[in-house]
Amino acid sequence: MTEKEVSEIRRRFKNDKNNITRIRGCYISEKKEIVSEFNQSFLTMTESESETMLTILKKTLSGSIGKNLINIEFSTNQVLSGEEQKTLLTLKNSELEDDEAAHAIYDRIRTSVEIEGNYIIFLACDKYDVFSYSRDDTKEADSDYTFTYFICCVCPVKLTKPALSYYSHENKFHSVMANSVVCAPELGFMFPTFDDRTANIYSTLFYTKNTEQSRDDVVDALFKCNIPMPAEKQKEVFETIISDSLNEDCSFEITQSVHEKLCEMIADHKESKDNEPLVVSKETVKKVLESSGAEQKHIDEFDKKYDETFGSGTEIPPANLVDTKRFEVSTPDVVVKINPERSDLVETRIIDGTKYILIRADDNVQVNGVQIHIH
Repeated sequence: MTEKEVSEIRRRFKNDKNNITRIRGCYISEKKEIVSEFNQSFLTMTESESETMLTILKKTLSGSIGKNLINIEFSTNQVLSGEEQKTLLTLKNSELEDDEAAHAIYDRIRTSVEIEGNYIIFLACDKYDVFSYSRDDTKEADSDYTFTYFICCVCPVKLTKPALSYYSHENKFHSVMANSVVCAPELGFMFPTFDDRTANIYSTLFYTKNTEQSRDDVVDALFKCNIPMPAEKQKEVFETIISDSLNEDCSFEITQSVHEKLCEMIADHKESKDNEPLVVSKETVKKVLESSGAEQKHIDEFDKKYDETFGSGTEIPPANLVDTKRFEVSTPDVVVKINPERSDLVETRIIDGTKYILIRADDNVQVNGVQIHIH
C-alpha cells in the first residue's frame, strides 16, 4: 500500500464514516493465557466509547511506509496451500464470525508476542463502499465496489496509579482507585491490503510502534513470511557499513555529502507527490558514494558489505537511513547539533598537528542562553 491508500483507509475511522458492526477479541495475561474473550456490538457503544475504539484501531495504520508500516507479500504457494493466508481469508470472508479462524489468530499472537504485562487483542471488520472518480476528480454517484477488510491490533493494558480527584458537583475530593487502561497498540495488521483501490489478498500491511524492536517471531507466526530489518537497525547498520567500507578515508566531507544527497532524494520525492514509496538500492547508494568522492576500492568494499548484511537485492527507504531533521557531529566529550540545511557551516581541519571541528559563527552566538561576542 502507498501513503495515499493508507490515508484513504485511515479516514474511515470516524463514527459517521465506518461500517464496523462488531468488535471481538480476547484478554491475555502476563502468563500468555487467554483470560477472557469478548464479541460485542459496536453499535451499542456510547459515542465516547466508539470514538476511543476507533482511535485505537486508527493507530494501527499510523507512521511511515517502510518504517512503522510494512507491506508483507504472500508467496504463490502460501496462497494456494498455506494455512496462514487461508486463516486470514476465512476470517475476512466471515466478517470475523468464524471462531476457529479467530482463535487461530489469538493463539499465534499470544505464543509469539513479547509484551510486558497483560494485553488485549482487538479485531474489527469494516466494509468500504469504494467510489470511482472522473478525470476532473468528481465523485461518481454510486459505488461500484465494496472493499471488506479487517484490522487486528495488540494493545498493552496498564494499571493506573491511585489518585485524588475533585468532584465539582459535590464540592468534595474523592479517592480514585487504580484502574486498568487500554493503551495504544504496540503492533497489528490489516488484511487484505488496499492496492490500487481494490483488495489484494496476496498482501497484508503490518504495523509496529517500536521501529527498533524486531518483530520476526510474530510475523513468522502470523504470516510465515520474512520481515525487513527494523528501521532503526537499518540506519545503524548502514552507518557501520559506510564507516567500515571507507575506513581511514571516511571523511567529514564524504559523510556530509552522502547525507545531503539522500535528503535531496527524499525532498524531491515528496515534492513530486509520487504515491509509490521511495526506496534506494545498493546500486543507487554506490552512485551516491562515487559522486561524494569515495574511491572505487571503498565502493567495492561497500558493495560486499551491503550484500552480507542487507542482501544484494534489498531496497531500503532512504528515510530509514538518514534523519532529514538532524545533522550531528560528536566526540566523546562534545555533541554539536546542526541544522541539516546548514551543514556547510562545519568543517574539519588539522592545525599544528591537532584535529579540530570548526564551526563558522557569524552572529547571535549564545552560551547557556547568554549571548556572547567572539573577539
